[in-house]
Amino acid sequence: MKKVNIYSDGACSGNPGPGGYGIILEYNGNELELSGGEKNTTNNRMELMGVIVGFEALKEKCDVTVTTDSKYVADAINKGWLSSWQKKNWKKSDGKPVLNVDLWERLLKAMDKHNVKFVHVLGHNGHEYNERCDKLAVSERDKFANS
Repeated sequence: MKKVNIYSDGACSGNPGPGGYGIILEYNGNELELSGGEKNTTNNRMELMGVIVGFEALKEKCDVTVTTDSKYVADAINKGWLSSWQKKNWKKSDGKPVLNVDLWERLLKAMDKHNVKFVHVLGHNGHEYNERCDKLAVSERDKFANS
């Protein structure tokens, strides 16, 4: 199975406000940059969209390592929150509804056939790929902020 790295970041001005995401897919030394954004969104939605678009770009089953600076995304997977939310009909442990259910469902579908590992890194801390993804995300955010 191919071993693919997805590096992803999101950016938003205001919450909600204009936002963007940036992704780098890396396989066997080859890289593909993807980015996009929305005029009125939140940072968490852009963090999720980056990861989703990265998975949706994969054409076959892969071993995937996702590297993100979003604790929201990484912890939801690594700490089992996502699984728990599903079992509780998209309710959190405090009984409140989970936000961004549409994107969580899309992410589950996108990563379903892959072997997946999520790694959290500190943002703006010199991680080469995270810094590059941040630049892509900010560039997309700025396009929507200035339109």
